[in-house]
Formats: sequence, structure tokens, C-alpha cells
Amino acid sequence: MEVALREVRDADLRVFFAQMNEPEGVRMAAFTAEDPSDSADFHARWTRIRQNPEVVVRTVTDGRGEIVGHASVFGPPEEREVTYWIGRQYWGRGVASAALRELLRLAPERPVFARAAADNLGSIRVLEKCGFVVSGHDRGFANARGEEVDEVLFTLRR
Repeated sequence: MEVALREVRDADLRVFFAQMNEPEGVRMAAFTAEDPSDSADFHARWTRIRQNPEVVVRTVTDGRGEIVGHASVFGPPEEREVTYWIGRQYWGRGVASAALRELLRLAPERPVFARAAADNLGSIRVLEKCGFVVSGHDRGFANARGEEVDEVLFTLRR
């Protein structure tokens, strides 16, 4: 599937909010806001993200300009990390892999890190397709699941 990245627009947030409240997406992401349905918290977080010059954040669109998700790189230079969220209806179409490849071209600093819940096989495949290698394992509290879950840690060095 063809994707493009563009600057985040105010109107995009409505789509992001809906995507980030889709139950299966929330469960798979695992490490979400404490209450993803808290609109005020969501908008405050996105205001901070968009105002932070160290964050590279983009809206992911399909070939027709339809919003399919978002992707970003954040953190200090020695701890840069990627994150992305793709709407569930686009899963399994190569959207996340294509979006992450484009994002990594926009933010070429290396190393860059990522993490995924150990049972989020889709995200693990995306990261591996984009050149990330497993660099460790951890456990962390997953707000979306209300419990600690296993995580896989990844590093991209090239």
C-alpha cells in the first residue's frame, strides 16, 4: 500500500483519538495512556508533542490522502525511539512498515530504539522488516491491560 508522511494538522487529532481508542488496537499496543478515552489528556499530550522541537511526528496517509495513522521519533539523541499507530482497518497491508521506513529517512540519526509487547507479533514483524534487531527483553506495566507484560526491545544501528 502506498503511504505518505506529512505534518500533523489539527483536524488529524480527531482521527488519531478514534484510532487510539479502538479496543483491539489499545490491547495490542499495551503501553498506552492510563485512560485513552480522556480527551483533555489526549489533547494536552498532543500539544506537548507538537511543540517539542526534538520530536519528529508525522501523519501517515494512504495514496488518496486518507489518514491511516501517525509515526514519530522522540527522545534525546542517544536515546531516540520510534513509535507508530496505524488504524486497525489498515493492519496487514504493509502500511506500518512503509510509514516507518519513511520516518527513518526523515530522522536518520542512529542508533534508534523501539519496543513492543512480546505478543504484538505485527509490530515485531514491522520493526524487523525495517532493520531493527532484538536487543533485549523487559517487563513493564501496560495500562491497556492493567498488568505487567513482557516487552521486546529493539535497536537500529545502520
